[in-house]
Amino acid sequence: MKKIYNPEPKTWSEILKRPTQSFEDTQEIVKQVFNEVKRKGDRAVSKYTSYFDGIILNTMEVSEAEIDYAATLLSDELKEAIKLAKANVEKFHLAQITEKVKVETVEGVLCWQEKRAIQKVGLYIPGGSAPLFSTVLMLAIPAKIAGCKEVILCTPPDRNATIDPAILYAASLCGITKIYKVGGIQAIAAMTFGTKTIDKVYKIFGPGNQFVTTAKQYASQNGVAIDMPAGPSELLVYADETAIPSFVASDLLSQAEHGKDSQVVLVTTSEELLEAVEKEIYLQIEQLPRKEIAKVAIENSKLILMQTEKKALKLINEYGPEHFIICAKNEDYFIENVENAGSIFIGNYTPESAGDYASGTNHTLPTNGFSKSYNGVNLDSFLKAMTFQKISKKGIQNIGKAIELMAEAEGLEAHKNAVSIRLKTLKNE
Repeated sequence: MKKIYNPEPKTWSEILKRPTQSFEDTQEIVKQVFNEVKRKGDRAVSKYTSYFDGIILNTMEVSEAEIDYAATLLSDELKEAIKLAKANVEKFHLAQITEKVKVETVEGVLCWQEKRAIQKVGLYIPGGSAPLFSTVLMLAIPAKIAGCKEVILCTPPDRNATIDPAILYAASLCGITKIYKVGGIQAIAAMTFGTKTIDKVYKIFGPGNQFVTTAKQYASQNGVAIDMPAGPSELLVYADETAIPSFVASDLLSQAEHGKDSQVVLVTTSEELLEAVEKEIYLQIEQLPRKEIAKVAIENSKLILMQTEKKALKLINEYGPEHFIICAKNEDYFIENVENAGSIFIGNYTPESAGDYASGTNHTLPTNGFSKSYNGVNLDSFLKAMTFQKISKKGIQNIGKAIELMAEAEGLEAHKNAVSIRLKTLKNE
């Protein structure tokens, strides 16, 4: 890891760069796949599944028999762990249900807001060497609580044309039955335009690599909403002399093993801790099955020593991490003043992996600094807030004159007349 000591603010943008491909690096292939899927539907999806995943499928949809069989392949212990995680995620997201907001702004003018589910949503679940069955829980549970009428799930198949059984088990546990063996750009394109097999959706959820992230941005240009730009994983830890170096190192490595384009950062005011964490990282990394992936990510990561907590927090807010761990005596200062972070983990015994799996919070979070303007997935992500109003005779008399004056000032005579005609009728009653 690169060690940086007391960097000047003018250098922060450079040292905090993510090790990811730019939109320009990925847009051409994404555009090509999108155009072909739009024109050729399932044929194009199958073509690119063969090209990218090296597998020719007889059918894209996962059968009921495959879903049932998947459950027999998992240990009872893992199934119980998934059920525990499901219960906690459900509990946290059920608590996010809000009541209808209703107010009489003036006498006779009643306004209210209600939330309604997005009817059709698509869930993208990364597969590959680390199939993220936990992401099924994070997306399917709030979709079901919200009441989305149609929920489809796309995830890439392996070389044997199968889906990881834990993904299928988690999906079944959450009541998801429309599951497709499609990944990457072609999955996002299929959910954007719709094909004979895969329905078009109104909003797409789920993390992925840079190509998936770019594909979601293209989807948003084609009339489909997305949850957020969610690319390669990242973690920033702030730790002082009260932190436990082995714990900090384990947290940094937990994100580094996600992928070669992941990034982890330690910010500290203690040089002694910085050195101790670095030693722990190189001890622990050798024990990891995915150490070759983690080593590449670690090369792109940083150990940053700052002079004060105030400067450290300013740098952290500039970075806007996806995950932010606070292991510090003065934790309240960071809790109260952090402005940009996807999800925050506090104390020596709150590993980031708790949020990834079973604490109850959602792990689908904004990356690449998008935490400055986006929040992570929550129940409201699957809902639309709709406003209603009902105005009585007394109400239109109370606000009518103001409407007439404002409409006239904007030069919109028909707007004014829509009120005037009502007021005149009431005057003649």
